[in-house]
Amino acid sequence: MMEEIAAHKDSSTVLTDIPRYTMQPTQPEWALSSAHIPATNLLLFFLTILTTTTAGAYMAGEDLSILHPIAAVVSLRAGLSFSMPLMAILLAHEMGHYLTARYHGVPTSLPYFIPAPPIFITGTLGAFIRIKAMPRTRRVMFDIGAAGPWAGVVVAIPAVIVGLWLSTISPIDKSSGGLELGNSLLFLGLSRMVLGVDPAAVTVTLHPLAFAGWFGLFVTSINLLPVGQLDGGHVTYALFPRLHRTISTLFVVSCVLMVIVPLALGWELWWGWLLWAVLAIGLGLGHPATVDRDTPLNPRRALAAWLSVALFIVTFSPVPLSLVQPEPTQMQEPRGHTQEILDPTAPHSRMPRHDWGVRI
Repeated sequence: MMEEIAAHKDSSTVLTDIPRYTMQPTQPEWALSSAHIPATNLLLFFLTILTTTTAGAYMAGEDLSILHPIAAVVSLRAGLSFSMPLMAILLAHEMGHYLTARYHGVPTSLPYFIPAPPIFITGTLGAFIRIKAMPRTRRVMFDIGAAGPWAGVVVAIPAVIVGLWLSTISPIDKSSGGLELGNSLLFLGLSRMVLGVDPAAVTVTLHPLAFAGWFGLFVTSINLLPVGQLDGGHVTYALFPRLHRTISTLFVVSCVLMVIVPLALGWELWWGWLLWAVLAIGLGLGHPATVDRDTPLNPRRALAAWLSVALFIVTFSPVPLSLVQPEPTQMQEPRGHTQEILDPTAPHSRMPRHDWGVRI
């Protein structure tokens, strides 16, 4: 989900928050010795396929008890419609970074995927690559940073569209409550376009493909946060190298306000913003300085940078996750639209074992 940038100065020593980089490969990395996929990367990749497939099967209501191992393995098939598109989105994101870095001759690692235990509804915490030497110019830094989110969203949008088309619509029913996923402007717009109905007036039973696409948009927005060395931090540095730390600091303040203000007003909120404020401070608010910091982006890259800012805005959700209590009766006026992530092949008369929801 994030890129770790490590540099070397006369040795393999990792430098501090804002290092000055002097080393640069003398030839493009793909001109070096033939590449191979390290065992660690492969192991993490296949473990993440397993954990995301398990998460998908669990959401589909399958019995994954270790007391019935053979049946549990067979039941994993139900999770593939979620895990495969999700892994495709994450892989596209990281390969966007990787291939762009290779194109510019910047040495970098292959993607490291992060598996997560079943308590995480997606079965993964994302992925990252390690850039081993600082790009010399802001232009190259921008190309590498922005390539990931755009590559990922190109895969995520079709997943959302097809997934919504495969989803089903029914009258609103909030009697069961559950975990609800927030909406971005992009996901809301796609919902209105594909469903052809007012999403505030119906309940949509989400196909797993649509949920994978939603998570892909969420990953895009998180990576585009304008802080530190996240993708959005690279974009911010490319646009405003001298204001980067100030913008990162304002982001941390905004994270705290996104919890304090809704809490004071009795609105819905996401406590995760406090965690992101702590992570941002821990990971560092600064950005490594490129050797050439003064050459501005050319017009084409400047336009792409502002489009990346727009992408962050349309994929951002102030409350990405919330736990909603079941309503005691159906006589109350609905507060909003709910999209439930259920097994799309299950008969409507059978209650699912897991009731996740998405409110618009």
